[in-house]
Amino acid sequence: QVQLVESGGGLVQAGGSLRLSCAASIGFFTITTMSWYRQAPGKQRELVATITSGGTTNYADSVKGRFTISRDNGKNMVYLQMNSLKPEDTGVYYCNRNPIRRDYWGQGTQVTVSS
Repeated sequence: QVQLVESGGGLVQAGGSLRLSCAASIGFFTITTMSWYRQAPGKQRELVATITSGGTTNYADSVKGRFTISRDNGKNMVYLQMNSLKPEDTGVYYCNRNPIRRDYWGQGTQVTVSS
């Protein structure tokens, strides 16, 4: 059964940090490019960060230099370290493969950054 479970969100003040985790029960995880996405209130879901099976990373300009994506293939986990958080980082964060599989979406984890 395919399952992606995100955790680690919360309420934090601007300038603070959070580490998100994604437990992935999907086939061929070790060779799958994974990404973090987020959806802010009233906005469309957007791509935040991507990591290939080989560890190559890519980031949205808005988070470059502040967020770090990583993965542990032995544990089928993907992480997002978020530093220097800003109020505009507020939203629900999801992990999914890249390209997206619509049937992979989990519940997400809420991140709220107060000013």
